[in-house]
Amino acid sequence: MSEGRLVIGTKRYSSWSLRGWLPVRLAGLNVLEEVIPLRQPDSSARIAQVSPNGKVPFLEHRNVKIWDSLAIAEYCAELEPKLWPENQDARAMARSVSAEMHSGFQGVRSAMPMNLGRIQRPLKEPLSDAITKDIARIDSIWTEARRNFGGSGDYLFGRHFTNADVAFAPIVARFLSYDINVSDVSRAYIESVRKHPLMERWYEEADREPEEWLVDAFETIE
Repeated sequence: MSEGRLVIGTKRYSSWSLRGWLPVRLAGLNVLEEVIPLRQPDSSARIAQVSPNGKVPFLEHRNVKIWDSLAIAEYCAELEPKLWPENQDARAMARSVSAEMHSGFQGVRSAMPMNLGRIQRPLKEPLSDAITKDIARIDSIWTEARRNFGGSGDYLFGRHFTNADVAFAPIVARFLSYDINVSDVSRAYIESVRKHPLMERWYEEADREPEEWLVDAFETIE
């Protein structure tokens, strides 16, 4: 029997929903999944009926209500401690870069909205200084984490796909969609994240979403 529900937006587009869905599935929470398509006439009203802040993702688990992807990640880590690295130094960096991702990188976010149907198609216009700065910083974070803490596995902090990997999963999708050039270390990391079974599942389910959920504003970006 289900212990609650997870409300998310369109999987093709919703980066925040991916950040909420991944820790819920990694922690093995037994919750029903409710997808509300975004950018539809009734989207805001439907989300407002269930989510306290009027946004997705929203998790209700064992009568506990959690909103915002970072709060969901922390809640899931209380139930599955492997969602943060065991090593204190690694855990401190993981939390720091997750928070940095949560609040920053507006250049990449604005110019490169997540669209899992877009495959290695660069923007036609040259990348702005804000975007190139964001890309360099993300590349630096991934490289530092992998070199300092990732030696035992494929992810930022080793063998386990942690909340830090969750935070950057939509960026991995964006870099693949817009064919962004990064270092060899970061390229290998991108490939590892994309091959994770949960990422495979998310992509497959996004591909099966109804055609009427497509949003022209995202599909026509050049």
